[in-house]
Order: sequence, then C-alpha cells, then structure tokens
Amino acid sequence: MQPLARYLSQETRNDILFRHNVAKWFRDEGDSRLRLAYPELGPESVVFDLGGYKGQFASDIHDRYRSRTYVFEPFGAFYEALRARFSSNPRISVYPFGLGAADERHKLFYNDDGTSMFRESNRFELIEIRKFQTFVEYNDVSRIDLLKINIEGSEYDLLESIIGGGLQSRIANIQVQFHRDIPDSYRRMSRIKQALLETHELTYEYQYVWENYRLK
Repeated sequence: MQPLARYLSQETRNDILFRHNVAKWFRDEGDSRLRLAYPELGPESVVFDLGGYKGQFASDIHDRYRSRTYVFEPFGAFYEALRARFSSNPRISVYPFGLGAADERHKLFYNDDGTSMFRESNRFELIEIRKFQTFVEYNDVSRIDLLKINIEGSEYDLLESIIGGGLQSRIANIQVQFHRDIPDSYRRMSRIKQALLETHELTYEYQYVWENYRLK
C-alpha cells in the first residue's frame, strides 16, 4: 500500500486517512475516553468551546469538572438552543459569534450534515467572527485550560493567528478537529503542528478527526 500511495493525490490520501482514523476513533471510544479526559481541570479552570453546536461537549465537560465554560456559536438557531439549554447555569456563558483570526462577517452555509463557510449551499446566514486575541485581552483571560476547536475549516486561520501572536503558551490544552476539505489543508496543518510542538506535546492524534496538544 505504501508504494501505491505516492501515485495518489493528496486529496485522495487525506480521504483514505480520514476514513481509517474515524474507524479507529470509534474502536478506541475516543469521544468518551479521550475528549473528556482532562483530570487537571477543576472549578477554577477555564474552558473555551469554539463551535458549540448543540452543547453536548460543553455540558459533559462542565458536569465532570465544573469548570468556567465559554461557548461560542455564531449560527443563530444553534446559539438560541444553547442559550436556552444553559440559561440556568451561570458557570456557562454562551456567545452568538465565533472566535477567529480577525473581526469579520462571513456567509455560513447550512447543509443537512452541518454548517460550513467553505461548502456552499443555497441556505446561508451572515455570521459574526471576533478576533480571538481581542476577546481574551478584553475579558482579561490570562489562561485557558482547555481550548476545544471545531469550526469547520476556520481552525487554520485561527491557530496560525494564535501562534503568530504567541498566545499558545497561555493555553494548557488545545483539542482540535482539522478539516481536510480546505485548500492546502495538509501543508497548513503540518506547519501548525510543527509550531505547536515547540510548546506542547501531542497526547492523542487521529488525524482529521481529533487531536490534543498539552502544554509542556
């Protein structure tokens, strides 16, 4: 299989790798065994959930560790559902915008399998993105104990901005899902990983599914 791989396009190799890693992730019970396993978290910890969707990750991580949790969801219907879900919990704050590399407004396309700024459809919503660095500085967030990122392709711009601003040293854990359907995704992902490994260690990696970097 290895000699054959060099004849395949990077897109095809990424797709094969993704399917392999999805199957391995479920065999290893990654959602329950890895994504919630942060024993260093506690009530004084700060968790950022970028791409809150329906709120299950925020709910599970808060139930387990009682950490101060910030949830960011720019898609209107998902935000309203999150706001209702967590309205009685003052330890979970929900924001109707995303965090990214800059203050921007984008079309967010809605498909049956989710939302994306890169997979176009005839249904879309204009969403707001606020600069990550500005938000943390304005809100005096000096440390993030867990930063979970599932933002449908915008993780590349965000992480490049965080690294460029030297902010990664403030983040104890970076849990990220890289998306493969972004132009030049493999090269950009590789450069981001190389930069993160200067300050963090890789604790698990299922490429294009989920991976986590812990501050050294």
